[in-house]
Amino acid sequence: MELSDHHHQKQQQQHYYSSSSSSPKRLFDLYALMSSQPRPSSSSSPSSNGVSNSKSLVIPAPKEKIEMYSPAFYAACTVGGSVSTGPTHMAVTPIDLVKCNMQIDPTKYKSITSGYGVLLKEQGAKGLFKGWVPTLLGYSAQGACKYGFYEFFKKYYSDIAGPEYAAKYKTLIYLAGSASAEVIAAVALCPMEAVKVRVQTQPGFARGLADGLPKLVKSEGALGLYKGIVPLWGRQIPYTMMKFASFETIVEMMYKHAIPKPKEQCSKSLQLGVSFAGGYVAGIFCALVSHPADNLVSFLNNSKGASVGDAVKKLGMWGLFTRGLPLRIVMIGTLTGAQWGLYDASKVFFGLPTSGGANAPPAKA
Repeated sequence: MELSDHHHQKQQQQHYYSSSSSSPKRLFDLYALMSSQPRPSSSSSPSSNGVSNSKSLVIPAPKEKIEMYSPAFYAACTVGGSVSTGPTHMAVTPIDLVKCNMQIDPTKYKSITSGYGVLLKEQGAKGLFKGWVPTLLGYSAQGACKYGFYEFFKKYYSDIAGPEYAAKYKTLIYLAGSASAEVIAAVALCPMEAVKVRVQTQPGFARGLADGLPKLVKSEGALGLYKGIVPLWGRQIPYTMMKFASFETIVEMMYKHAIPKPKEQCSKSLQLGVSFAGGYVAGIFCALVSHPADNLVSFLNNSKGASVGDAVKKLGMWGLFTRGLPLRIVMIGTLTGAQWGLYDASKVFFGLPTSGGANAPPAKA
């Protein structure tokens, strides 16, 4: 019976492939007939069925390798940037809280230890995490833009430069890519940073984001959320340029001089350790170059109607560069090391190589 059915189907196929098969109805019938055929087993070869396999349009499974510099690659880097930046900044909220208050009111918050003592006495242990919600949301958005756009601009500028110049001037590409990314990332951060500073440094202003954001908008308008954007760029752009360029260089030097085998032969745990160490050292440099602008951001967001000139006059040049610096070095070093470690851990999770230790991305010839 099966043999006669097969013979009948074969005759029908020959009929539809004849010259008269140009009829739309017959083409439709042929498609319906072929669709009704039993599907070949996984052991059957394409040639045995007379039909070649085609690439299916499906979402890649998690185990499938992500193509470098594809949309999926940039999406993975964006997720990794958000996951690595928001939670780490939230974790150091107590340090950031004391640092901001030392910058705003050095008479009351004279040192790190006395600063913690004042906060614990006035607000209790719960007060040490004041402003954690805008911190988490703001820096999650900023980290997503920073890392995702850095990977994009690094490849984009490498393609513009060409293979020879991309390799020769890779540090310039790191600097340009990170600066471009931070211009966008700071815009994402600015509103939450404004709320965070007010909540942390003005007692009674608000309990957190839910009441602080509408209160700030009502007081200064929506544009008031971006009052500190210029000093924020002044803080974040040098910080990010140093963060990425120094990290790439430090990690490359570590693989070249401190580790006895090529990066590709190192275990993932060793590579992540290198990422953390390189990130910590890079973070120290970041704190040094961005600290004056950090003092300006804290001052402007805390004082209604204040200008950069007012900040310089009150803080003085020495205070602008040094007030709260030791605490910020500890905070930023730890933050940057943890961020690079978590970012590369997320890249490993997605099946991507860890950062650093290689030339700029290959440019289009």
